Amino acid sequence: MGESITEGTIINWLVNEGDTFDEGDIILEVATDKVDNEVPAPASGVLIKTLFGAKDVVPVSEVIALLEVSDTVKSSEKETAIKNEKPQSKKKEQKRKTVQAVSASTSNSFSVNNANTFFSPLIIEIAKEQHISFEELARIPATGHEGRLRKSDLFQYIEDGRPYKFAQPITQDPTAYRIPQLTFDKGKGKIVEMDRMRQMIADHMVYSKHTSPHVTAYVEADLTNMVNWRNTNKVSFQEKYGERLTFTPLFVEAVAKAVKDFPNINASVDGNTIIVKEDINIGMATALPSGNLIVPVVKNADTKDLKTLAENVNELAEKARGNKLAGDDIKGSTFTISNVGTFGSVMGTPIINQPEVAILALGIIKKRPEVIETENGDEIAIRSMMYLSLSFDHRVVDGFLGGSFLRRVADYFEQFDVNRKI
Repeated sequence: MGESITEGTIINWLVNEGDTFDEGDIILEVATDKVDNEVPAPASGVLIKTLFGAKDVVPVSEVIALLEVSDTVKSSEKETAIKNEKPQSKKKEQKRKTVQAVSASTSNSFSVNNANTFFSPLIIEIAKEQHISFEELARIPATGHEGRLRKSDLFQYIEDGRPYKFAQPITQDPTAYRIPQLTFDKGKGKIVEMDRMRQMIADHMVYSKHTSPHVTAYVEADLTNMVNWRNTNKVSFQEKYGERLTFTPLFVEAVAKAVKDFPNINASVDGNTIIVKEDINIGMATALPSGNLIVPVVKNADTKDLKTLAENVNELAEKARGNKLAGDDIKGSTFTISNVGTFGSVMGTPIINQPEVAILALGIIKKRPEVIETENGDEIAIRSMMYLSLSFDHRVVDGFLGGSFLRRVADYFEQFDVNRKI
């Protein structure tokens, strides 16, 4: 389901205990990030026992079920089934290993100020996946030894709907601002349940606004040269390479060059440290047919020519439209662009795609009269203009870096070589 995947969430079992199945039948569905995967049966047989239920988060390589398979299965698969006949003993052994790992890493654990509580690396990893801040973790009732927060406590809290998500810490300062506990009339109408992806998007957006102090800067760019070149060459480009030439690979190319000029924009925050990424992987915010949003990633965009970028962009867009994106297709983004102009928006104020520190929104390309400098002085001409907006994390990106990077992207757009060969 992807080389970088470390765990998955069981969405649904399609075969019950005691049911028979044929080789290739879909036994269950597993979610990794925003991608749903169907798991086929390795051989014909009977489902003896499931060790995890729906909504359980399971690490990679964990045994999730016991199957009794037919004699046609490979001997290596039989051996695997035999080894897994005593799941309880294996679970105990893994539990001991987990305890040892937590004890060994106590020096790296995170402590909170309002309680003598430590968060184990496992708890922190789950919290990151669920977009739960350290402040929210500190509010969860803990049942472990000496007030330690256990994995079962965290999962129960998530199952209960995260009731303390927006709770404010108690303070002795009577002048401190507190969010008022107001009750609003939400009105009446059709009730639509959020699907799993929409819930994840909602959590991610709230987490991002809670974590990163957002600042947005704006510039406008004259894309006349780029628009004219693309309109002139899009047919010959497709005839030569068999790929559609949209504006997206041109945008990705220019953004990757600007990121290379300002590497500190290609970063993430880890506590009090900044991680400046070596790879430049450009995420493209993409709308799915369901209306949800997903961010497929063009890996190592700074090392690819326009033909390869067009191939990557077209392939990812096609996969997104067909709900066929794999786990690795949406992993590893270091900087994200969102083309809000696709929907006719003049500009946008995008929310940062965590754990990145900036996101670029591209508005609609619109023709309008502009004053330009010519050999004969100032003249009014029809130009193809676009607004660009950059939202950045003001914890680590100041106005100089954010503004300089945004201006550099606009410069690359405006200085596009009209004599460029395909």
